[in-house]
Amino acid sequence: MSEAKNTGLNSNQIKLIAIIAMTIDHLTWVLFPGTQQVWYVYALHMIGRLTAPIMWFFIAEGCYYTRDMKKYMMRLFGFAIISHFAYDFAFGIPFFSPSAGIFNRTSVMWSLALAVVAVAIANSEKIPKAAKVLLVIVVVALGFSSDWSCIAVVCPFYLYQHRGDFKLQARDFVIWAFVYAAIYFIFLDKLYGVLQLFTLLSIPILARYNGKRGEWKGMKWLFYIFYPADLVITGIMRLILHGDISLIF
Repeated sequence: MSEAKNTGLNSNQIKLIAIIAMTIDHLTWVLFPGTQQVWYVYALHMIGRLTAPIMWFFIAEGCYYTRDMKKYMMRLFGFAIISHFAYDFAFGIPFFSPSAGIFNRTSVMWSLALAVVAVAIANSEKIPKAAKVLLVIVVVALGFSSDWSCIAVVCPFYLYQHRGDFKLQARDFVIWAFVYAAIYFIFLDKLYGVLQLFTLLSIPILARYNGKRGEWKGMKWLFYIFYPADLVITGIMRLILHGDISLIF
């Protein structure tokens, strides 16, 4: 946002919404494994769709406000490594087995870290324009196998480019939500594909962002730490309730 508003929601409040939505989504996966065609299970996953776009939005904000892009990038990659094992443990995915396929092999933190790399490349004054385009495409492709795939790289990238114009940012959410939903609908799972469109419910929440952080400075670290911690708890619940099965079919 170009100017802070006196009303609306600060980043701490919006991140808390994301944390609550994520917890509901992960609990739903562990209590109701697979994409079940039951209305209340679907409704709970709809709430869970709020988390990812909020994370994308604040990655773009983080790129703008950070004093050291390299440190920001390395911090995200560090949490991406931790979250890889937590994510695979949570959902019953083999850590390194190629036989498990190429989709949803690691957490969204990997793509978010790559999004920062893409922004850093675009902002670099040392890299020629043509090389920037090629490098950004490569970086986006590297996010293919993570949760939310390449969308979690390219959407934060565009949100950063359009920072200060929420109408353009809302358009970014709509475009990439429809792209991701269409790919899932056509090639993978029609029900889950439609579910991805509910990421758009985040737009009216983010539209109320007032550009302020909030009084508590610890939310930044809670936002990072809670994600892998919640995944570990999800994995423990998975083993207790179901044994060593995969929650994502």
